[in-house]
Amino acid sequence: MRMPTDELLERLLEGIQHELPDAVQLRHRLHADPELAHAELRTCVTVAQALPVASAEAAGTGRIARVGPADGSAGVGAVAVRAELDGLPVREQTGASFQAGGETMHACGHDVHMAALVALTRAAHALEQGLPAPLLAVFQPSEEAYPSGAQELARGELAALSPAAVVAAHVHPELPWGAVALDAGSVNASSDNVEIIVEGRPSHGAYPHHGRDPILALAQIVVSLHAQVGRRIDPHGPAVLSVGVIEGGDAENVIPSRARALASLRAHRPEDRQALRELVAEVAAGVAAAHGCRASVQIVAGEPALENDPHIVARARELAPRAGLTLAPQWRSCGSDDFAFFGALAPIAMAFVGLDGAEGFLARPLHHPELLPPDAAVGAVARAQAVLYLAAAASLQEANS
Repeated sequence: MRMPTDELLERLLEGIQHELPDAVQLRHRLHADPELAHAELRTCVTVAQALPVASAEAAGTGRIARVGPADGSAGVGAVAVRAELDGLPVREQTGASFQAGGETMHACGHDVHMAALVALTRAAHALEQGLPAPLLAVFQPSEEAYPSGAQELARGELAALSPAAVVAAHVHPELPWGAVALDAGSVNASSDNVEIIVEGRPSHGAYPHHGRDPILALAQIVVSLHAQVGRRIDPHGPAVLSVGVIEGGDAENVIPSRARALASLRAHRPEDRQALRELVAEVAAGVAAAHGCRASVQIVAGEPALENDPHIVARARELAPRAGLTLAPQWRSCGSDDFAFFGALAPIAMAFVGLDGAEGFLARPLHHPELLPPDAAVGAVARAQAVLYLAAAASLQEANS
């Protein structure tokens, strides 16, 4: 006889609590030895050794493990729970006893997510046939770089397993400790990368009238783009353009032939995403032409906006307080996550687990060299993952009834 969801949650939480000492030690090992996207070889082995069942390779350096009832016996499909394997090209400055050396760091909480999912998987395995749906523990490579590990999984190994839902939890330093943000609809933005190249005519800096200055043109393009985002995009839908790189020239007294900029486009609505792309091409071409130059724009499409399933979110909001998690105020961000690619497979939901105010936590943004979630975050994330897993399973059962 199937256990009620509340009882299942209590049993899972007890199992997670039992697993936490080992999970925290695992977090320390993972944090001390981070690896960049598509190179998470040691990380993959460390995680696989900590799992209670054999895992299968996926997307090159990823792993997928399955626990729970046999196929078809639960009456609903599997629920995939995702954690990320990769670190960032950041030199750590936390001073932690398990601080990473070198130029790579887990500066986005991925070490916490992995350790939490191992704890949840081990707790779920102990219940085994009592679970409401098979649990697929997905340890995804390359969240921080392209090509996206989530996109590869969504086209490959995870797609072959046909999950009925995919869920995840992510730490966030701007949300209060003990709280979790669980909101339906778009909670993260789409992301596109842009390269703008302006070609002019070189000349001596003392005789600018003999040339056509691509640096001046590019500077005006950057200013115009920021101005036009505020005038061409509906302010009711969040949209952000950020220029992170400007390059051009080799000497202070030479007007070069070429200048280059790299930018990021973020939007919550598909129509705004398309409008941003068109805006960049139009403004770059027009401003460059006004300076006697030519502009070309190359856009590399990234992940879509992350759309949380309302049914999973509704059930998760009911369960979260029973897991000791308060509900945070509505949270939406122009951050992006390739988790959104899983929306092509099944309903998805991501929760954001707060860190602000945790004992010993130094408030720092994601990707900061001093960001260090406390060890207690492993338990908080594991509880959020358990809530999402059971919420997805319950939502699927309701849809099938």
